[in-house]
Amino acid sequence: MTTAAMSYGAVTDEVIDDLRRLLGEENVLTDMHERAMRAANCAPFPLHAWEDHIPDVVALPGSTEDVVGILKLANEKRIPITPRGGGSGLADGAMPLRKGICVDIKRMNEIFEIDEENMCCTVGTGINMLKLNEVLEPLGKIFPDDLAGYANAMLGGRIGCGGWTLVGGRFGHIPDNVISMECVLPDGQVIWVGGGGTKKIRKSSSGYRLKDLFMQHQGTLCIVTRAVVELYPKSEVEFAAYFGHDNWDDAYEALYDITTYGFGTISSAMIFDDRKIDFLRRDDEAFIPLPDDVRFVTLMTFYGRKCEVEPAVKKGFEIMKSHGGRYLGREQGEGDWASRHDRYHLSYHGRTPDGQATLMSWHCEDTAAYHTAIPALREKFHEIADRYMEEYPGVFDDWGIFIYTSNPFKGWGDYLIEIDVGIAELQFDKETWDAWIRMKREIAQAAVDVECSVSICHGSCREGDDDIAMHGEMAHGSFDIMKKIKRLIDPNNIMNPGKYCLDEAYED
Repeated sequence: MTTAAMSYGAVTDEVIDDLRRLLGEENVLTDMHERAMRAANCAPFPLHAWEDHIPDVVALPGSTEDVVGILKLANEKRIPITPRGGGSGLADGAMPLRKGICVDIKRMNEIFEIDEENMCCTVGTGINMLKLNEVLEPLGKIFPDDLAGYANAMLGGRIGCGGWTLVGGRFGHIPDNVISMECVLPDGQVIWVGGGGTKKIRKSSSGYRLKDLFMQHQGTLCIVTRAVVELYPKSEVEFAAYFGHDNWDDAYEALYDITTYGFGTISSAMIFDDRKIDFLRRDDEAFIPLPDDVRFVTLMTFYGRKCEVEPAVKKGFEIMKSHGGRYLGREQGEGDWASRHDRYHLSYHGRTPDGQATLMSWHCEDTAAYHTAIPALREKFHEIADRYMEEYPGVFDDWGIFIYTSNPFKGWGDYLIEIDVGIAELQFDKETWDAWIRMKREIAQAAVDVECSVSICHGSCREGDDDIAMHGEMAHGSFDIMKKIKRLIDPNNIMNPGKYCLDEAYED
């Protein structure tokens, strides 16, 4: 059997009736607008081919038992399943490639237990981090998953992409802050996976560490229905400071020194490059205007107790100033850091270099890089974007590069180097969509060429990234193991088929 020869069952009236018996009529959606809303996520969308991605039906489970029923039905009928959280992902994990059933987890948002003594919380994966923290705040606790899409992302989607957070240097990322989780496999089997086999133990040496297998699965192996997550004491101080620099070398060296000093309270550090600053000066939703002589900006943030943060901040200022950093003031630090979630939901914003308002949406390519690879990748990413801007004027725009610290619980190690690209999605046709895929493929290949990763947070399961990630980055045996695992767990290939190039697992 080849991938092309694979066939799937149809979502018939009988299947819809079965879903209604399982979930209740109000939780099975067949109207076109309900299905069309779930065809895309926040990533650029092929509007010229929108009908190809509309699921046949939307199912809204309210419990693990509901998910078991849906997957047993789908597996028996060989109907494709696309799990969906908040739709805030940028890797097309929630975009159906084979139509079928979209399993929208939003109703599974219950908080089952807050265990203050053992500093953990058991929740349904349809919960949103903002809503969870509204409940935890009066208790002096937080769940520290602080991402750009904080207000709309859901825990299940975050697990599905293995999400990254803005304060990971202090608190870790989603793989570090999910202790264990309940997974429903394609045949309806329910398993609980963690560091070992129990729910609240963080570190065990019993058996395989299966939690990591079901992390960043992008819906290809299971649907996660519950999770036990870490709680932290709410920080007494959250301090952010921005510094202006005249040149790249000073900003780059400042980033290195601030991240390798060994601060225990540093939550993140970052560079905005000159192309990013140029864009922010013409963006209607930009942060507080910067002095004209600022070409690069660095950021340092510290979270923790006052007795820890205050001396760290003092030393951080010394380090930044030793590299020519000019403190940009309290208003800049508090204002921009407080607004770090606000711009994610804006579909269209910005202006062209000549000041003309433009209907461009935002997208990013989120490479993971080690420190010494950053300068070359920055130059290569801009060179790639410039070529496509010249070939397709008005369709693409280079909105600059962010560089963030990435390693959990420390400042040094990997970095996120993200090029932001403005895209006139309303101009997409087959030619311009194919150009976008080529651009992404070139950016991904540039990362793999220097032994970096295609994606650090959103995932590499979208067209243009997946083939480079699976056949390049994962080419040294990892992808072969992924295919074996996929075929073992999902023999009928119903779970988000087409993602991660895993259709290849079913080729003879």
